[in-house]
Amino acid sequence: MIGYVIRRLLYGVLILIGVNLFTFILFFAVNTPDDMARLAIGGQRVNQDAVEKWKAERGYDKPLFFNAKAEGAAQLTDTVFYQRSVPLLVMDFGASDGGRDIGREIKTRMGPSLALAVPTFFLGLFVSIVFSLTLVYFRATRLDFWGVVVCVLLLSISSLFYIIAGQWVFAKLLRLVPFSGFSGGLDVVKFLALPVLVAIVSRLGPEARFYRTLFLEEIGKDYVRTARSKGLAERVVLFRHVLRNAMLPILTSTVAALPLLFMGSLIAESFFGIPGLGSYTIDAINAQDFSIVRAMVFLGAALYIVGLILADISYTLADPRVRFE
Repeated sequence: MIGYVIRRLLYGVLILIGVNLFTFILFFAVNTPDDMARLAIGGQRVNQDAVEKWKAERGYDKPLFFNAKAEGAAQLTDTVFYQRSVPLLVMDFGASDGGRDIGREIKTRMGPSLALAVPTFFLGLFVSIVFSLTLVYFRATRLDFWGVVVCVLLLSISSLFYIIAGQWVFAKLLRLVPFSGFSGGLDVVKFLALPVLVAIVSRLGPEARFYRTLFLEEIGKDYVRTARSKGLAERVVLFRHVLRNAMLPILTSTVAALPLLFMGSLIAESFFGIPGLGSYTIDAINAQDFSIVRAMVFLGAALYIVGLILADISYTLADPRVRFE
């Protein structure tokens, strides 16, 4: 197992190098340092001297990959890529194009993102599993039929609709929660109640339908019939046997997503005014702040790789038959 994890980590380093390089190339394929400077300063009518000054202050006046004017190793090190992207490999995020420390911003905004993501993740997982097990328990009945219809309807609607409808009903009509915003202490509950509810409802359809399919596949196997023949109640068979044996595909989608909880939700945080990493990324994209964008893309890729490794390790805990050589 240790050797397997080490190999996966080494593969992950190669993937992160590729992601870093691809993000750099993709960003500068559609933006030049001059475009970034004009957008940051205030438009196309900015004089070239101001543009050059902005680029020099942030290191964008250097060549992207190869500096022919330098000598020796400086030909590679005195470049935009080496000075702005290579430090990411040691988790040195540097400063944004606006001059703010990205690492400090990530630490500050991680709290609001986790405050929204953690209850959404665990409550959503619990509701989806319980709902799908209920449909399986009452399989081939009207409850099962209409439950599947509800799942199809829920997964057919965009999550943006749930956000707008939720704000209109609960914030405008009923005035139970604020439209948007964020606060510390106990007041955080009233700001997060609606985003969490919307997120749970929006993910209930696809997840419950997927879990129901898994449970129906397991419930027809021999070990389930053996458990019934021993006189076990149907609810015991479902929760003690079917649920446990269906955990591998569930772990694939859940454990792998755990590290990504730090990244926040791009759409929800923006619409509900939550100052987390999701809204931080959206603001950076709108401002074309390359330093923040490549830092968040790199961090997301690193967390996703860690999540996949954790998912593989969790397989051995859920099923003793799984072994990695």
